[in-house]
Amino acid sequence: MEKITETAYAKINLGLDVLGTRPDGYHEVCMVMQSVSLADTVTLVPHDGLCVVTGKDDLPGDDTNLAWKAAMLMASRFGQKPDVKITLDKHIFMAAGLAGGSSDAAAVLRGLNRLWQLNLSVTELETLAAEIGSDVPFCIAGGTQLSEGRGTDLTVLPSPEETVIVLAKPKIAVSTAWVYREFDALANPQHPDVKALTAALQNGGAKLPLPGMGNALEGVTCAKYPAVDAIKQKMLAAGADYALMSGSGPTVFAVVKDEQTAEKILKTLAADDLETAIAHTVQRSVI
Repeated sequence: MEKITETAYAKINLGLDVLGTRPDGYHEVCMVMQSVSLADTVTLVPHDGLCVVTGKDDLPGDDTNLAWKAAMLMASRFGQKPDVKITLDKHIFMAAGLAGGSSDAAAVLRGLNRLWQLNLSVTELETLAAEIGSDVPFCIAGGTQLSEGRGTDLTVLPSPEETVIVLAKPKIAVSTAWVYREFDALANPQHPDVKALTAALQNGGAKLPLPGMGNALEGVTCAKYPAVDAIKQKMLAAGADYALMSGSGPTVFAVVKDEQTAEKILKTLAADDLETAIAHTVQRSVI
């Protein structure tokens, strides 16, 4: 029996700006997204009917799961029966601003492209991915990309030098919809200079942190959830070169110079009730 295994990398936002609302109800964004090595493993094998196994009581394997939606989309679009068992070995923190569900869905698209020998290009997979969610197209090949429009207009950027990243997520639930509503109500929102960040990456070989890094949504989330800012401050005090919230939160990532500093930061955070991981930046995948 053929078995396909795909790695689903988490993402962080090196830069995230919100430019306004769109007629389709989404927000116009300008982001630099970066893959990191914290990852789920997605396995696909032929099966009688569609089955998604998550191994998590709080993550259903039904039609609300993006991996399920990805399989159904591929089956319906290309005249295939969705006869596949999808097993998600979860390591990416859930509901964290790290695109875990989106990356799993992208892995299913890539995996079924191989299993069913569809020979779709990256661009074709990204177009399909946009029908599932705004972060899914980036997760098809990952690496370092400028993400515009509602998040699905992608431009590949040179990746920075491989960098050690510390990830920490407090055990709070942040509603992305709420964060965007609160941002829309701000009189003077902060806007990171994503153009400067993009320019700093363009020449290749850039070393993080870089000018223009920032997250327009961070102030909203930190105002309601002080634990997010507290994590940032502890990371910086323990030797991080830079710390920032990813996405709408609540995960915070730190840019650090080496593994030793990363371990020191984890020790500093050990007393807090957090999910933590040490990872590194990942370059664009060749499909």
